[in-house]
Amino acid sequence: MTAVAVAAGCSNSPGDTAADEHDTQPETIRVSYGDDADNYGFLHMPGGDGPHPVVVMVHGGGWLEDHDLSYFEPLSQSLADEGIAVWNIEYRRVEGAGGWPITLADADDATEALATSVQDAAGGSLDLDRVHLAGHSAGGHLAAWIAGRHTLPPDAPGSQPQIRPVSATIMAGVFDLSLAATAGHDGFVRELLDGMPEDHPDRYAIASPIEHLPVGLTVTAVHGTADQTVDPVQSRTYVEASQAAGDPAELHMLDGFGHGEFGDVHSPAWVAAKQIIVDRVGT
Repeated sequence: MTAVAVAAGCSNSPGDTAADEHDTQPETIRVSYGDDADNYGFLHMPGGDGPHPVVVMVHGGGWLEDHDLSYFEPLSQSLADEGIAVWNIEYRRVEGAGGWPITLADADDATEALATSVQDAAGGSLDLDRVHLAGHSAGGHLAAWIAGRHTLPPDAPGSQPQIRPVSATIMAGVFDLSLAATAGHDGFVRELLDGMPEDHPDRYAIASPIEHLPVGLTVTAVHGTADQTVDPVQSRTYVEASQAAGDPAELHMLDGFGHGEFGDVHSPAWVAAKQIIVDRVGT
């Protein structure tokens, strides 16, 4: 495990002591969860002693090597400013060292590290009974997959997890990989799983969150009606299937918004998604 403090937040009032400032300043720590260069994340710690609820943030970008966690850093910090610990994870990606099954295994390992290296870096102040998930686009897929990985067979990546999240907020996520690869003509999915559904039906079954219902927790799908990258039907059909399976899933359609706005900390789309996350953490 490697943990390095890389940033600090705002200071307190001039009358506070140095010790008080140390206790109340937010902090960002880089933590490794494995041996690969992409097996790391940034832990954003809020001020105060805790125990702190945790949001695992999973960035998107088509599962591709060219897109990393950096665009999720402002979003993560905005959640930490609400008094929430945030674990913004990196993972191995397609066109790098990732792909099937490594990308999924990394998402699982990064989440499970909350109980080990990440908790150590936090000084034991994380409340692991209040772990929440949030992801965007391809990261929305991974976050939804993490939410349901406890339903997988024992030989699948991510099965039998120790960390059991209590909610997931999925922004413009891909829930049905078979639908995306066929009706959606999604080449990114085909690259992730190295083929079409007829080539690897077992991979599609393990990797598709819609195949894992019920998951026993609240998954909230947030999607822009004008999304031209991930068809809003992905969120609609997942929520319908979740509710039919007995899960308390929710759908929030944001009129007129597209795909990328969820990655902009100043966008009303992120503001809406952030409020849902904060509300889930507070329940």
